[in-house]
Amino acid sequence: MALRETDTRTRRRLLASIGTTLGAVALAGCTGTGGDSDSAGGDTDPSNGSGGDSDPSDGGGDESDCAGGSVHESYDETAVTVTTPAGEQLGSVTAAIAETTEAQRIGLSEVDCLPPDRGMLFVYERNQSLGFWMRNMEIGIDIVHIDSEGVITSIQHAEAPAADEDGTEERHQYPGTGQFVLEVNYNWTTEHGVEAGDIVTFDL
Repeated sequence: MALRETDTRTRRRLLASIGTTLGAVALAGCTGTGGDSDSAGGDTDPSNGSGGDSDPSDGGGDESDCAGGSVHESYDETAVTVTTPAGEQLGSVTAAIAETTEAQRIGLSEVDCLPPDRGMLFVYERNQSLGFWMRNMEIGIDIVHIDSEGVITSIQHAEAPAADEDGTEERHQYPGTGQFVLEVNYNWTTEHGVEAGDIVTFDL
């Protein structure tokens, strides 16, 4: 299994289940499983999203200004590694874990600079349709849908909304399928040669 989960963290499953039942939506890159929050994530209501009006090609801002910083200091974090099916390592980030409805609603919408070695991991109860949008996002991101076995099912490059957009427009909506969603800097997956079918590993 690509996902390694310890028995001492079963609380996460409960919280993720609650989030799914209520309708999780994440800002800043993805909408969880529906809902009407400001974040990205979701599978029914694209009201979650990343939002923002920065240049999506800048990788989330000047790296010298935010390199090494935490995305959300109060969140638990996990090391996320992406490899080919043959085991060749392609890249890794430290990801803040968004497992509650509120964390998924906020997502990365409050982030105006994402360090190159950081990201956010959205955790849901099971494989399902997960629609994300870019509401209130300040940076462009890559949205990586991952199934329950850790296999990447899709990768989408989500540009930050323009100054006259709020991120809820159709072009800023990103549907996909999976149990997990990883958000990283815009074009991070391209720069690291990450593709659908590659394997994502992390601990919860």
